[in-house]
Amino acid sequence: MSDRIATYAEFWPFYLREHSKSATRAWHFAGAALSLVALALAIATRHWWWLFGIPLMGYGAAWISHFGIEHNRPATFKYPWWSLVSDWRMFVLAVVGRLRPELDRAGVAKATGGCSCSR
Repeated sequence: MSDRIATYAEFWPFYLREHSKSATRAWHFAGAALSLVALALAIATRHWWWLFGIPLMGYGAAWISHFGIEHNRPATFKYPWWSLVSDWRMFVLAVVGRLRPELDRAGVAKATGGCSCSR
């Protein structure tokens, strides 16, 4: 029996549980936001080297949080595309205030104090 997740519907709750700490989600949120800033700077200034900042900022912040806060291995290593999609899905859901119900369905407990980045 394989331990690989077969569908994205199965992966999404797994992904959320791998981001159970609010500080991890905050680092992911910051990395995604900084990636968008790098993209905007590349377009606005036409200095295309800013594009190199997109993965550096996004993955750098995410991996810092996994190794330093969550103490787990980023899902990117085993599920690169589903992880990328889920990073942005989590970001958008946080921005529009719809992440908490998803976290609840995945069984992620509410944080006490600090930034939950899950509204």
